[in-house]
Amino acid sequence: MLPENWTQQARDNQKAYKRMLQKGANKNKILKKLPDLHDDAFEEIDCLECASCCKNYSPRFKNPDIKRIAKSLGMKEGEFVAKYLKLDEDSDYVLQQSPCPFLATDNTCNIYDDRPGDCRRFPYTDEDVLIKRVPLTLKNSTFCPITYRVLDRLKEDLG
Repeated sequence: MLPENWTQQARDNQKAYKRMLQKGANKNKILKKLPDLHDDAFEEIDCLECASCCKNYSPRFKNPDIKRIAKSLGMKEGEFVAKYLKLDEDSDYVLQQSPCPFLATDNTCNIYDDRPGDCRRFPYTDEDVLIKRVPLTLKNSTFCPITYRVLDRLKEDLG
């Protein structure tokens, strides 16, 4: 069960999480623990109750994502890009607006089967992105309860 103040706890633990994720000796231990911690967190937490990722942030839309989604929506790729996407400071295509225009009122995704790769992989708690992209992991822990839960359990386990 998540504590009510989990977002505050995530912010308070940023330095501890960063130290834990950047310790070279622990990387293999962390990677071994991730699949179970990931599965446990997803059993405990229902993403459809939250959808904070879809409400506040944008995935990157890579060319295969754009092709697949435009096709499923019956649009030309250029139309899809013009209607929904913009280039960010890293020259990645991201959504023009928040929340995601494909987020339904019940927090389901209207393009779920065709969603971008970033959405499929989010919150990266079962892969090495967790330790390879520490700033991203730390940011995710402040709004994604799954990421928070995985990091918190890792901290307990490796303590």
